[in-house]
Amino acid sequence: MQAIHKYLFDEIYDFAGKIRTVNIAKGNFRFVPVMYLEAALANIEKMPQSTFDEIVEKYIEINIAHPFREGNGRSARIWLDLMLKAALHKVVDWSRVDKDDYLLAMERSPIKDIEIKHLLKNALTGDVDSREVYMKGIDHSYCYEGYEAFKTEEL
Repeated sequence: MQAIHKYLFDEIYDFAGKIRTVNIAKGNFRFVPVMYLEAALANIEKMPQSTFDEIVEKYIEINIAHPFREGNGRSARIWLDLMLKAALHKVVDWSRVDKDDYLLAMERSPIKDIEIKHLLKNALTGDVDSREVYMKGIDHSYCYEGYEAFKTEEL
């Protein structure tokens, strides 16, 4: 995931691809404290990723860890698709995942992961080499983060 983050944000952030050294939170949720981050990431690395459930559980854990200061969600969604593609020959068609449903399910996922698993499973596609699916995924990923000024098809 570090390589994905570095590739996406190298020209934007000087911390692109670097594990954060500060504590961060979003709303009322505090991500893994820096003093435990290295151990958390080592444990996440060891998690299995051969079934849909295992992959989504690993995805949830990386979201809880939030290893970077910014850009975690966008990097993690690409990382998720790469794991799904490698293990199951499927990816998420993010255009089929409603923003509000996704954000609420992710917020609740550390406690109960059934919602996010249901949303993602219903959006899986075997169209893993489709440029259109991939680019729509990038658009939706930025939309989930509140960025909607540009669409990839317009660039």
